Amino acid sequence: MNSRRYFLKKISAAALAATAAPKLLSWALPQPQAVDFPGEDGMILRSYRFVDLESPVEYFNTWLTPVPHFFVRNHMHEPSELDPADWRLSVGGEVEKPFTLTLAELSKLETHSVVNTLECAGNGRSLHRPQVPGIQWGKGAVGTAQFSGPRLRELLQRAGVKSTGKHVMFRGLDEVPSKVPPFIRSILIEKALDADTLIATHMNGSPLAKHHGFPARALVPGWIGAASCKWITEIKVLDQEFAGNFMSPAYRLPNEPVKPGDTVKPEETHPVTALSVKSVISGPSEAARLKPGKIAIHGVAWAGEAEIARVEISIDGGATWNPATLSHEQSRYAWRLWSYDWKSARSGDHTIMSRATDTQGRTQPLTPVWNPSGYLYDAVDQVNIHVA
Repeated sequence: MNSRRYFLKKISAAALAATAAPKLLSWALPQPQAVDFPGEDGMILRSYRFVDLESPVEYFNTWLTPVPHFFVRNHMHEPSELDPADWRLSVGGEVEKPFTLTLAELSKLETHSVVNTLECAGNGRSLHRPQVPGIQWGKGAVGTAQFSGPRLRELLQRAGVKSTGKHVMFRGLDEVPSKVPPFIRSILIEKALDADTLIATHMNGSPLAKHHGFPARALVPGWIGAASCKWITEIKVLDQEFAGNFMSPAYRLPNEPVKPGDTVKPEETHPVTALSVKSVISGPSEAARLKPGKIAIHGVAWAGEAEIARVEISIDGGATWNPATLSHEQSRYAWRLWSYDWKSARSGDHTIMSRATDTQGRTQPLTPVWNPSGYLYDAVDQVNIHVA
């Protein structure tokens, strides 16, 4: 949709106290919603109830995404009041020495930094056919930032994980409406002990913004965003996967491919963990009208726990593919910027396509593998333009 940026009104008294409100774009709602999100610059409103904001793809032109351009995914209401002096983080469960930390104590621990591309599992959900329920994300529920904070394994080692500890659970301070199950997730102990899994307190060098989990969040690099719980207040080691709504039936994929429109029993699924390989064209924009001659094409590509090996561009419907140039900036879990110069664009309607291949040998398919929840949409990206 070409029209974007609506002035939005107040969401809360806290919003009133903040700076002047930016404009937001609403694609997901039938009418522009009166909402005020200070500090969020030109974002796309996908849900009013729990605040879900998507980044316009034209923002994907820097290696690190500025915080005001970083997507926001909330499953519950954000905590209304968070006093850093009162915040506590408990570590317990299947451990020898449970303990609790204040923010001041957490801040004294050795800091580690990871540049990570964080993507909602449902990014691209609106592109699945047939469509599925859930937040109808376009292509912009993704961003890359440098997250910093203590390693989770340092906390677990201090607690002394028992041999029965197989999973690690995170609980945040989300405010849960009545009759709604709390947002609690767990990850495998092996991933929890990975040197790059963090309890992050900073994002792009600054303390976490409230939308992004202040004062601390989990950071599970290379995995879906839901694994990196925000406003974290409890870490609990378990002897099995956490049994809760946001582990099952949510955030699971069928064990075997299913026909579009089919349903799947929970026992025939497995948890969504690492991200797929994916590329997005950030310019030119959809429906752009351009002049003949040279056209600069650019975008981003990422692959979860793998790295991007190459990005290819097609301007003839996929008949031929040409290599794009990858930027020099790279990190294990971070996207790569890429560019391609189409030097002889002729008049007419054209479809630009991009596909990425990673170091595990995975390549974006022409059509996505459909699933009932619309997770991990990964099809070759396409943008339609007109040259005249």
